[in-house]
Amino acid sequence: MDDKPISMTPPPEGYADWLAELKGRIHNAQQRATQAVNRELVLLYWQIGQDILRRQAEQGWGAKVIDRLARDLRTAFPEGKGFSRANLMYMRAFAEAWPDAEIVQQAVGQLPWGHNLVLLSKLKEPTERLAYARAALEHGWSRNVLVMQIETRLLERQGAAITNFETRLPKPQSDLARESLKDPYRFDFLGLSAESQEREVEEALVRHVTEFLLELGAGFAFVGRQVVLDVGGEEFFIDLLFYHLKLRCYVVIELKTGKFKPEHLGQLGFYLTAVDRQLKGKQDNPSIGLLLCKSKNKVVAEYALSDKSQPMGIAEYKLLESLPSELQTGLPSIEQIEQELGTIKE
Repeated sequence: MDDKPISMTPPPEGYADWLAELKGRIHNAQQRATQAVNRELVLLYWQIGQDILRRQAEQGWGAKVIDRLARDLRTAFPEGKGFSRANLMYMRAFAEAWPDAEIVQQAVGQLPWGHNLVLLSKLKEPTERLAYARAALEHGWSRNVLVMQIETRLLERQGAAITNFETRLPKPQSDLARESLKDPYRFDFLGLSAESQEREVEEALVRHVTEFLLELGAGFAFVGRQVVLDVGGEEFFIDLLFYHLKLRCYVVIELKTGKFKPEHLGQLGFYLTAVDRQLKGKQDNPSIGLLLCKSKNKVVAEYALSDKSQPMGIAEYKLLESLPSELQTGLPSIEQIEQELGTIKE
């Protein structure tokens, strides 16, 4: 008779794998359940907003009906935090912003309500809201990250760098590589003055590598700073070296604190050749280079890239930049709405 405690009894063969599989299935089921609840809540809020719009339009009800509705709903559902006057106004604005139920069900309805408040508060154009909603879904952005990406105008900057990828890389790699680079890059998080030197910027980027990777975008993995390459017995140092997981290639980044000059690409090309010969594996694609400079003449940059055989891009970086005024709207801010709603779960 085996009376050993269960904790002391070795598990049968294959048990650990089965347990890991069960944990994964339970976690996935919990996630699907949470997502289903969120979809139903957002759809409910949209329907309430549609009702308010329709009744105000058809029956001439004024804004005071929202005050009455908020009071009556909070009386009926005292535990609910979602029926304040401010949130009902957001439901109305949400329904007005998205008159098409299909968009609500397929795109913004997949996002938490807090994310939708960000989209309403920060962006005016439906096309911009939808683009950021889809990006948030694709990359799993938290609400705070969504705010940051909107305020730094991520989607407007994405794919804007000057490159020669179209003629130097095969499709679809050329398209993915182009979309992986931005212009300009925002380094506000470094807290450096506009006069900072290259070494200061490098050091600060490494100290803030998490924020730097977020600014670079999905797929970038940090390899090192001042990476040493021995070529013919001489040492050369790459400013910043990354590996892109989707492109499956090394990305060499060179920093220049002045205006772009065509000769900068000669140095970058040399580093690309060295990386391809010394670091690139058989499964890797050819390395790409990104030259980050304080300013550039677009025509000069295009001319300089036109005769380069290696895939390269040129973009500017900004150390400090204020929030564009056009991102402001007349709607209440997220902070104001949260004072009434309490903390909104992500």
